Amino acid sequence: MKALVALILLVQLPIHKAVPAAPPAPLGCDDPESVAAAEAAVNYINGHSHHGYKFALNRIEDIRVVPQGPNNEIIFLELDLLETTCPILSPTPLANCTVRSFTEHAVEGDCDVKLQKVDGTLSVLASKCHSHADSSEDILKVCPDCPLLASLNNTEVLEAVSAALNDYNSKTTDAYLRLLEIGRAKIQYHPAHVVVAEFAVGATNCSAEEAKANAGACQLLPEDQSNFGFCSAVMVKRPSQDLQVDCQLYGHQVPAPYIPLLSRVSKPTGQDTSAGLVPSAVGFTNHNLGLSHNNPVASESSSSEILRSMLSAKSVTKRAVAVAAQHDKVPRPVGFVPPPPPCPGKILHFDI
Repeated sequence: MKALVALILLVQLPIHKAVPAAPPAPLGCDDPESVAAAEAAVNYINGHSHHGYKFALNRIEDIRVVPQGPNNEIIFLELDLLETTCPILSPTPLANCTVRSFTEHAVEGDCDVKLQKVDGTLSVLASKCHSHADSSEDILKVCPDCPLLASLNNTEVLEAVSAALNDYNSKTTDAYLRLLEIGRAKIQYHPAHVVVAEFAVGATNCSAEEAKANAGACQLLPEDQSNFGFCSAVMVKRPSQDLQVDCQLYGHQVPAPYIPLLSRVSKPTGQDTSAGLVPSAVGFTNHNLGLSHNNPVASESSSSEILRSMLSAKSVTKRAVAVAAQHDKVPRPVGFVPPPPPCPGKILHFDI
């Protein structure tokens, strides 16, 4: 009888089902983990870009984390970057580079990056970026007299760069410099006609004096002796005529930057190559951040795969936002302050 009573009591006991653990809260764009991933991504992008200028983080637009197992996750990032004043070849750390101001005709970069985090260590699997300058209309609304970015194969720009490099080489006793690429240029017409250009240079195996005899024979220094630099030129064409040029060489860098900075375009008619203005050195458009790179040591390295993954992550994020919006319709206690949305993050510099 006692056994029967015990069995009846056991049957009547409530059954407690195991409650599944709640999924972790989505990572916010301004969380420290997100910022660390973004910084790793920006360093990777700058390290694998071979043209133009270094870019700095302006905003984390979105982040998606996909667990892969214990202490292993894939991170997808959407980043907004801004061009700095540091050339890509400059050894200056990004933290010391100034973001180019809005009135200087700012340039924005948009990047999708895929990273892996294993045992707390971040590595970039793939990245895809493109960039664009702010619209001329936006600049002129704020600064009607500000000069706008000019095409790099503009005749006046080529004239200014060629004259500046000739002028510098004619006055130096050091190595003869050859043009690598034109970084950016602006032309102002009022109240004075002024051309401003910035361009990357490399030291050759000739002295400036030796180059006078045969500049075409001068070659860039080999990798173990490489010496790159950057020049700025200001050519006043009206009301007076004046030319100012300033060049800074960075010295040998290890590892040496990727040397073939030159694009493949035809030589503009009448272009003067006496200053080492290689015909193919003027083909890149302004603000070029056309970067698509896959880590060769990564296990997942298809450039199309990152786009598919990002699109999938975006759709999941949109569904999560929609669900959150439905929850927000539930009556809240008086004085309740909803938490800030996890993304996009705060703007660090300015919006374009």
